Amino acid sequence: MSNISVKAEADAMPQPIGEILRLQQSRILIGLAATGLVVGSILSWSEQPVAAGWVWSAATLPVLLGLFVQIVMSLQKGDVGLDIVAALSMSAALIFGEPLAANVVAMMYAGGQVLEDFAQGRAKKEMTALMGRVAQTAMRFEGEVLQQVLITAIKPGDRLLIRQGDVLPVDGRVASDVAVLDLSALTGESLPQNILKGNEALSGSTSAGAAFELIASRPASESTYAGIVRLVEAAQSSKAPMVRMADRYAIGFLALTVTIAAITWLLTDDTIRVLSVLVVATPCPLILAVPVALISGMSRTARIGVLVKGGGVLETMSRVRTVILDKTGTITHGQAAITEIRTRDGFAETVVLKAAASLDQASGHVVATALIKAAQSRGLALSAPVSVVETPGTGIKGTVDGRKVIVGGNSFVAAETGDVRAEDLLKNIDPGAMTVAVGIDGKIAGIIVLQDQIRTDAKPMLDDLRQAGVKRLVLASGDRGNIADKVGRQLGFDLVLGDLSPDAKVTAVRNEIMNGPVMMVGDGVNDAPALAAADVGVAMGAHGTASSSEAAGVVLLVDELAPLVKAMAVARRSRAIALQSVVAGLGMSLCAMAFASFGYLPPVQGALTQEVIDVAVILNALRALR
Repeated sequence: MSNISVKAEADAMPQPIGEILRLQQSRILIGLAATGLVVGSILSWSEQPVAAGWVWSAATLPVLLGLFVQIVMSLQKGDVGLDIVAALSMSAALIFGEPLAANVVAMMYAGGQVLEDFAQGRAKKEMTALMGRVAQTAMRFEGEVLQQVLITAIKPGDRLLIRQGDVLPVDGRVASDVAVLDLSALTGESLPQNILKGNEALSGSTSAGAAFELIASRPASESTYAGIVRLVEAAQSSKAPMVRMADRYAIGFLALTVTIAAITWLLTDDTIRVLSVLVVATPCPLILAVPVALISGMSRTARIGVLVKGGGVLETMSRVRTVILDKTGTITHGQAAITEIRTRDGFAETVVLKAAASLDQASGHVVATALIKAAQSRGLALSAPVSVVETPGTGIKGTVDGRKVIVGGNSFVAAETGDVRAEDLLKNIDPGAMTVAVGIDGKIAGIIVLQDQIRTDAKPMLDDLRQAGVKRLVLASGDRGNIADKVGRQLGFDLVLGDLSPDAKVTAVRNEIMNGPVMMVGDGVNDAPALAAADVGVAMGAHGTASSSEAAGVVLLVDELAPLVKAMAVARRSRAIALQSVVAGLGMSLCAMAFASFGYLPPVQGALTQEVIDVAVILNALRALR
């Protein structure tokens, strides 16, 4: 039994000070406004109108002062919003001798701030929940002794013990026979997954089975979960094109409000009507509806394993008309898999595969890994090789169960065995396939054919993209032209481009942009420039490279394509809801202003009407979470 000593403990992640102060300020202001409204109403009912007016005015002033400070800070940042109208309406109410209306507007404004905080918090809930799951400490082996250390101290190659219920602190490879992991926080997959020995386990997943050992492959700062947290923070602070459009609406709406109020004054000379116009024209949370809808959409996509880096990316995703996909690692798995084993001289397929896989246990070649996995998946018990000699890039030879085994290229095995009769086994081999010859006891026993396989979800995904409104599908591959053409024809691409260098992929993206917004999907280092050049770059983050994930605006956390189509549907719905919120909110406000200008909506009722509009618009924006 290993000894355990506690080296350090984690501190809870503090809530940002600015956020706490903002929340406390909103609560204090609405408390003051509500108290003033109640006390003033009691005095008014007690036939003390002067005292009631002073109380209502006193309750309005703190809110008005806080509003002026907020307006100045916004103007310094170059933001002009509808808060100016709220300040005008409260000020006008006090000047025109309508303290009750001013107090009601103040309470509604302060209530709107609380409503904004609620809406933003609800929209960000699932994304910020990711941050709360970041592990702070881990159990690390130091020799045979376990010590609890901060995750910042973990280095690649460290051996960690992951206990049942622990959140994986870093990315790594499973060193035990199997790890049972709950990936729901990363992918939305509800059922635990069995991760076999040697396979990658992502930080942020939770151990749902027995304790297992993990070999760290990245430091905590570079692991999947840390990247998610950074993406969440960037997404929450980003400003989408639609948000900027809403800001422009706010400026226009402000000018329109002042114009209507001025015309009402000139035609009626009625200060109460002017005040009513200003009161109903203060939908302060209205323009918040756009970021709420987009953040809600990003939250929804995160639940299905698609990380969108900002509201602008989500908004552009909704308008994509051309999708360009890399082949290797995107349309295909990017890993060689056995498609056929051809044998001769009475050798069985299982004998050939077991001999090759057993010997390849001593090799680090990517093909060796494919052979070992194939043998294990077929339940073959591999033997330990001895007297192994490997010629890098050519082949390997040694002894397995007392038999001399040689594995490698055809010419290498033929030269080592002296058996040159392997050509008959190579007839009618797919030109895109790789072959590995296996020699046993001086004879060529067989040929193992390996090929990168098309993903089973590739064709359904492409069909779904077309149904979702994508007009053009392009396959862009660095692989040989004939191989790319075969895959492209099989899957029904509109255009197939092969033999592409990274620069050529960028050119392909730029050529397609003239047809509308372009999405590029890839996974390798060579895809990073094209991902950055596209309107929306999508990286296969589960097995892709760090450079492609950094260059992309969207990262797939699962090694699947289907979630991408779902994410695009979420993007379209979120954008539609945002537009609905803006148009409906502004439309209802304009109608209320018209009623107010004709004298049908007094100031107090106007303030209540304004709040109803705000609540309706915010609740509509939150529909994007579903």
